[in-house]
Amino acid sequence: MYHVLVHSLKERVLGHIRQEELLRAGDRIGVAVSGGIDSVALLRLLLALRNELGIVISVVHFNHQLRGTQSDADQEFVAELAREHGLEFYSGTGDAAQVAAEEHSGLEAAARELRYGFFRSLLGSVGEDFAEPVPARPTTPGAKAQDLERAYCSDESAAPPKSIPQGLKPESVVGHDGTAEAVPSPDPIVPLPSQAMLNKIATGHTLNDQAETVLMRLIRGTGMRGLGGIYPRILVEHDDGEGLGEIIRPLLGVRRHELQQYLADLKQPWHEDPSNADSKFTRNRARKLVMPLLEREFNPAVAERFAELAEIARDEEDYWENEISGWLGTVVQWSEPGWTHGMPGFTGTQSLVQINLSQPEPDPQLLRRIEESESVVMNASVSRPWLLTEPKAVQRRVLKAISEQAGIPLEFKHIEEILRFAEGDPAGKELSLPLGWKIVREPEAVVFVTPDLRQNLSVADYEYPLPVPGRAVVPEVGGVIEALRVAPDAWLAEYNSQQLLRADLLPERLTVRNWRAGDRFWPAHTKAPKKVKEFLQEKHVAQPKRRLWPVAVSGDEIVWLRGFPVPARWRAEAGQEAVLIREAAAAVDEDTI
Repeated sequence: MYHVLVHSLKERVLGHIRQEELLRAGDRIGVAVSGGIDSVALLRLLLALRNELGIVISVVHFNHQLRGTQSDADQEFVAELAREHGLEFYSGTGDAAQVAAEEHSGLEAAARELRYGFFRSLLGSVGEDFAEPVPARPTTPGAKAQDLERAYCSDESAAPPKSIPQGLKPESVVGHDGTAEAVPSPDPIVPLPSQAMLNKIATGHTLNDQAETVLMRLIRGTGMRGLGGIYPRILVEHDDGEGLGEIIRPLLGVRRHELQQYLADLKQPWHEDPSNADSKFTRNRARKLVMPLLEREFNPAVAERFAELAEIARDEEDYWENEISGWLGTVVQWSEPGWTHGMPGFTGTQSLVQINLSQPEPDPQLLRRIEESESVVMNASVSRPWLLTEPKAVQRRVLKAISEQAGIPLEFKHIEEILRFAEGDPAGKELSLPLGWKIVREPEAVVFVTPDLRQNLSVADYEYPLPVPGRAVVPEVGGVIEALRVAPDAWLAEYNSQQLLRADLLPERLTVRNWRAGDRFWPAHTKAPKKVKEFLQEKHVAQPKRRLWPVAVSGDEIVWLRGFPVPARWRAEAGQEAVLIREAAAAVDEDTI
């Protein structure tokens, strides 16, 4: 029975690898091993398949420093596992709690940011000039990574060419005092070489992870892109946009309990992370409460059905991505705005060109505004008759693709408003969009018009109600401001305490608005209140972002300023019910389009 189970599982994993083309002969793959069931099983399965696949395996581990000596014990366990099998061992470390505090994010997000940045630092081209490690002890800084899914999901899905989401971007940088070192067995320590050692990293995401991801996105609200869930492959890019390596998920077709049984049959130990059983975390509640309920009361194979839905959604996105690429090059015309004529980098033609140094130097402030612009300085025109005769699905995707390429944060409601405007309702020839963009309706076209950066445009004030708990959509900053209630027994474990407000001091409704001249704020750990303008200047926030910077107010007092600790007198203490105010990118919900 043991041999049948092991053989069956190996064959299924091998089939998934071949179907998704995750590995090929000659790949140097780093297996990301945390010490838990999924990652240890992934390592053992790939070791069993490496001769058949023709791959070279190393072990990768990142220590987030979240559980003190337990985290160190996990690292030593994984290092010993690598030594036992004669594998090179790459370890990294970074203070996730410090990153969470500095960036005012959750611990899980900070840990993932560090971990995937470390993965990127290990990836590179593998060829004849491959650099072997050399004995030494210096270390390289740890890594910080941008969210793989960019703006539209909380896990690893993205807008891919074919099935490969473009995830870890080249702007991911090193930071936060992390370290990274390569340790080949049995030698103790060697550094990362100047040329990265690996061309792929494998993570232990399972069918259970896939099902939980799809379920949580359905609950939050999502569309086809979000339903794609965890992608089997993520492309990691060079600075020039060329492929650098891949993150792969060989276990997406395997349930977690099968991996546990597999390790038990091998008599292979693993380390349990106690946080995986903590119901304070949203995913754990979905794992322990919702999924068992669905399996027990509705469908024992609900996890498989969710995974199938994710695969269908990814294939749908592949098709639409190809269609969109064709539209952006045909029915959508890009052109330089008239006010850029004669400026460096612009020639008055239909496309951007390299800077012509013979042209006169324009206003330095204008150049700075162009450089700091969050969107492209180009107009986009789409044929109005064509757009209005296409099915609604095509209309929405074309407009969304234009907004993504232009850098305009549009939500579902914006797209619907644009479509009504294109049809002639409401009356008028212009429609305002976020970040100063506007839509102009012409007889034969609908034109996205970029802001005229020659004008130091005054930004209109905004103000929105924020229920507690609840959310406020703030198009001016391209995001959503949320107020979440945090139970007394949860906030120390899951949230940054410097961002938690006392629930009993807050009214049922706050106001979210941009800061105004004269506004003052007194964050904790500072000696006295200061003008918000001064805080933002010290933070080097540039215009136009600075003018739009959001605050939350109770009456006339600012209780929350994005990016800063809450005031001491409003701050929650241990054992108190708290409220967390945070910003979520509007594009997290863009999947609803």
